[in-house]
Amino acid sequence: MRPSRGSTFPALFFGIGCWVSGLYKVSKAVGQWAGDPGAGPWGLAVRGGCGYRVPGTRYRIGAEGRIPSTENRVKRAHRVCIPRPVSCILHDGTSRGRGYPLMPHEDLRYRRILLKLSGEAFRGRQPYGIDYEFLQYMAQEIGSVHALGVEVAIVVGGGNILRGSEAALQGLDRALADYIGMLATLMNALALQDMLERHGMVTRCQSALEVKEVAEPLIRRRAIRHLEKGRIVIFAAGTGNPFFSTDTAAALRALEIKAQVLLKATKVEGIFTDDPLKNLSARKLAHVTYQDFLQMGLRVMDSTAISLCMEHGLPVIVFNIWEPGNLRRIVLGEAVGSTIGPGQGP
Repeated sequence: MRPSRGSTFPALFFGIGCWVSGLYKVSKAVGQWAGDPGAGPWGLAVRGGCGYRVPGTRYRIGAEGRIPSTENRVKRAHRVCIPRPVSCILHDGTSRGRGYPLMPHEDLRYRRILLKLSGEAFRGRQPYGIDYEFLQYMAQEIGSVHALGVEVAIVVGGGNILRGSEAALQGLDRALADYIGMLATLMNALALQDMLERHGMVTRCQSALEVKEVAEPLIRRRAIRHLEKGRIVIFAAGTGNPFFSTDTAAALRALEIKAQVLLKATKVEGIFTDDPLKNLSARKLAHVTYQDFLQMGLRVMDSTAISLCMEHGLPVIVFNIWEPGNLRRIVLGEAVGSTIGPGQGP
């Protein structure tokens, strides 16, 4: 005897209901197992892609990226996309991924910075080349500010390998010597990039000279997007033009990415009236105006870079990179080193 159609539909609906209920419980259990005790219905779908939340929902940073906080339950109000980084584990145990939007620390003074590292700093304690202990140290210093939610861009010099102005004095054509110096900055950038990624940070290297096998081409909007996604951007090859220093490249890149401050890393505590390593009576200047810097002929940065910063009102902080924690103190608003900017001079 065939069952009537009226008895088939209730059984079908009952089976669908049981299937949905089971899927709900499995999703909730797996969400709790993954470390989110507040995971609600369809927790995995929310974690992996698009979900629903009320505008203004706070997020916390987890291993999978931006995850809704437990105090903000997922609600069907407005649909937003919650990005999850895709990363891979390398042979040395480190990871490389796409990055994720940062959650800035509430006490930050600067949320987007450009750090200028000279080739002399890369040399460290060695007479020539790259000091890998310095790379380890810099990865820790940069990682400490990146963990606060600071968007970090870096411009590197190449004086530890070859300086164009010095090579020109030895008989090389000045333009050619500068191009060789740009390649030296690329070497430093790649070394720094590898060390940062070994410390768990996601990086991108952009070169003003086209070297597509090892670095991205310099594209301003792409660099800004990398920063917004929480990636560290390393600019190599200076401006891509001879006769311009990497200090000028740092000022130019800082303005292009709309950085809030240019941080000039040195081996002294700031700007002094004379070389403090040669003249012990040299006086430190806590603040110097752009005009005073140019008139006094100070050589901690070249005049072209300072003129560019003055024209656009970009502040410059000169500080000692060898003092652990200085970079973190600066982004948190502490008075470190010397400031070049508008206002009254010394």
